[in-house]
Amino acid sequence: MSEEVNKNSYSADSIQALEGMEHVRMRPSMYIGDVGVRGLHHLVYEVVDNSIDEAMGGHCDTIGVTINEDGSVTVEDNGRGIPVDMHKKEGVSALEVVMTKIGAGGKFDKDSYKVSGGLHGVGVSVVNALSNHMRSTVYRDGKIYEQEYEKGKSVYPVKQIGETTKRGTTQTFYPDNTIFTQTTEFSYDTLAARMRELSFLNKGITVTLTDKREKNDKGEFVSEIFHSDEGLKEYIRFLDGNREPIISHVISMESEKGEIPVEVALIYNTSYTENIFSYVNNINTHEGGTHLSGFRRGLTNTLKKYADSSGLLDKLKFEISGDDFREGLTAIISVKVQEPQFEGQTKTKLGNREVVAPVSQAVSEMLENYLEENPNDARVIVQKVILAAQARHAAKKAREMVQRKTVMGGGGLPGKLSDCSEQDPAKCEVFLVEGDSAGGTAKQGRDRAFQAILPLRGKILNVEKAMHHKVFENEEIRNIFTALGVTIGTAEDSKALNLEKLRYHKVVIMCDADVDGSHIATLILTFFFRFMKELIENGHVYIATPPLYLVKKGTKKEYAWTDAQRDAITEKMGGGSAIQRYKGLGEMNAEQLWDTTMDPSFRTLRQVNIDSLAEADRIFSMLMGDEVPPRREFIEKNAAYAKIDA
Repeated sequence: MSEEVNKNSYSADSIQALEGMEHVRMRPSMYIGDVGVRGLHHLVYEVVDNSIDEAMGGHCDTIGVTINEDGSVTVEDNGRGIPVDMHKKEGVSALEVVMTKIGAGGKFDKDSYKVSGGLHGVGVSVVNALSNHMRSTVYRDGKIYEQEYEKGKSVYPVKQIGETTKRGTTQTFYPDNTIFTQTTEFSYDTLAARMRELSFLNKGITVTLTDKREKNDKGEFVSEIFHSDEGLKEYIRFLDGNREPIISHVISMESEKGEIPVEVALIYNTSYTENIFSYVNNINTHEGGTHLSGFRRGLTNTLKKYADSSGLLDKLKFEISGDDFREGLTAIISVKVQEPQFEGQTKTKLGNREVVAPVSQAVSEMLENYLEENPNDARVIVQKVILAAQARHAAKKAREMVQRKTVMGGGGLPGKLSDCSEQDPAKCEVFLVEGDSAGGTAKQGRDRAFQAILPLRGKILNVEKAMHHKVFENEEIRNIFTALGVTIGTAEDSKALNLEKLRYHKVVIMCDADVDGSHIATLILTFFFRFMKELIENGHVYIATPPLYLVKKGTKKEYAWTDAQRDAITEKMGGGSAIQRYKGLGEMNAEQLWDTTMDPSFRTLRQVNIDSLAEADRIFSMLMGDEVPPRREFIEKNAAYAKIDA
């Protein structure tokens, strides 16, 4: 009995300090990935992960995240509260150990947490090290304790500041602007996407996000409450809200196989894309891994067995492949693993071999039961698979035509491409420009040594609503493939993009600064996201930012990218200044385009990143799908210059 009590206790002895944190401030990217926008938001995720760990252990059900008016962030929960008693080995409070020693945390003690997310215990101490100031408040055993820190070092010992009936931990931190030099401003939408994701992955908990920098029409702080009773089932409905389902229900299951909790939910829709999102201990495993392999094995084997026995495949003249079973599929796999081993370029690929069989078995059982109980849905799925197989064969022929036309395939470059003379891809950039007029200006204004220009005719195909063979038959898309020199399909993955022969390491989308230009840029981005995701993930895709206005007075001239900049420049220049509104790139002369948009020493290029694959998928399906109301709402909220047609 005493052993059982010890296992469930959470005290100073549960905290293990692994090593010091002196060089965190010197090498922050080793701990949070980068010191840009993504790394900044990662600070919040690390603090929230501690609260989620408490929730996963059954000790917490409410988490609050607040962006404060002064730019700091507060995270509070109703968990057990970080232990404050003396740590025997370190000789200071366990709270101070957790906050100031890298690798110190209850998640290293298996008796405190069965599984945990985050960066394996480095989280909150790293946040502390990378903050100008941080304050921890603990509500535990009827008392309130507090300690403050500056750049990772405690300002004073942990002290009791009051009594309370509450329990939990509150953390407030101010990111250090000498480390996060790009920005210390948090994005509400970015944090909302992650908090929503966490609420779906951990059903039953409530996460509140509040932004005290902004008020709504009622004069209240902007705020959202994220809570899910159905977990992944509800997440699937949220992600697929803009697609048309072809089966009547979300197929879902929860089980524990070999001490590995497995949760899966999936649905089939009318689209031609495969969207599978995998998680380990709430960490989004972008690169997949053994749990994804187990899912695919279970799905393919079970559906293949059913399709064979149904007789629907008898007239098919070629073999069904694994890809065919996943076309039009949206699925989420979430597993909890005690000691996850991560591999891959960004350490988001699960390597634990023991996970494959439990996931495969769980998915097989789930699907067998569903197909047996829902024969109509089963038939619809098999028919979708057959159509996918036929389309795959057509797409393969169209793709082979594209491959033959790539430079390395002996074809030749597209006639409209004006190439650069530099041979090193790392130094080369290509501008995808809308229309021949803007393309002509760009060709005159560019630096021919390293800048190539590919004009695109009008709006490219909306790949979100097109079958794959139609995509590869489209001339503009074929030109993009050929110009970039990339191919699709490897021995391991028939849909993978091969970047070995990529001819430019910067692919810049340069469109007009108006609604039409934004639409064309979104069409191109949708194509990249669906067919060249690796290009984005490797940091090769950028968006140019041409100015909206030229303000002139006498010999003085200044460019403006926003209405506010235009007004400020006009006021500075005084009366009599002339304002030219650029309706398109074609209205600029070559010198102006170079000066504002193409000159590396002056221009601003926005690199395209994917913070959340699931959120990106949802937004692209909304913007490029058939549902008009959500698209209109999104554009009204996000495009300041958009004029929405009724």
